[in-house]
Amino acid sequence: MIVYPAIDLRGGKVVRLKQGDPARQTVYSSDPAETARRWLEAGARWLHVVNLDGAFGESEDANLSALEAILSLGACVQFGGGLRSLEAIARALDLGVSRVILGTLAVEDPALVAQALTRFGTEKIAVGIDARDGLVRTRGWQTDGGVPALDLALQMRTLGLRTVIFTDIRRDGLGGGLNLPATRELAQASGLDAIASGGVHTLEDVRAVKEAGLAGVIIGRALYDGTVELASALKV
Repeated sequence: MIVYPAIDLRGGKVVRLKQGDPARQTVYSSDPAETARRWLEAGARWLHVVNLDGAFGESEDANLSALEAILSLGACVQFGGGLRSLEAIARALDLGVSRVILGTLAVEDPALVAQALTRFGTEKIAVGIDARDGLVRTRGWQTDGGVPALDLALQMRTLGLRTVIFTDIRRDGLGGGLNLPATRELAQASGLDAIASGGVHTLEDVRAVKEAGLAGVIIGRALYDGTVELASALKV
């Protein structure tokens, strides 16, 4: 199991949103590279970086500069947010991103996901399935994707996908614990390597992901608020 510290970027700053709502934002740092260095020095091997402005369809130049600064530290980075074309995927990988995360694209143009898997390889592509009440949300969680999360996971598996990130939007950024039953069900039914996301609050949440046999866990607000110490999470 891999622990992924989350760095969500908006306007070049490190932020966290509650339930994906841009109006419920907390700014944690104006120096994303320093934040990344902090997590790497604590022992992280991977970072989970999200371009929120890209996901919302807003200007993202500041976030791309921040991404480049983070990549210069030599971390393995999985990166998503607004990647909706083969060109955008290639650009991110050329910058040095280890794995890109596709979300909206998986719902709106699954054929393009299939092309990406063929062109870049399964190790380079993950799909983020972000759901509210079991139904997928797209475009920065603002739009109803009209498909059940499990159905999308099964469809992506048929395309050759290996890695999925599952987020229960209702729990994200609230620190109330993961929706582990839904994550485990999706992993078992689809056979995909599932990374749990949304709601980690304590070290017990991290242990529960490990015990569930999942591929990884993303930790955001809990690290920034101090309810989870990264070094302790990594020891799990």
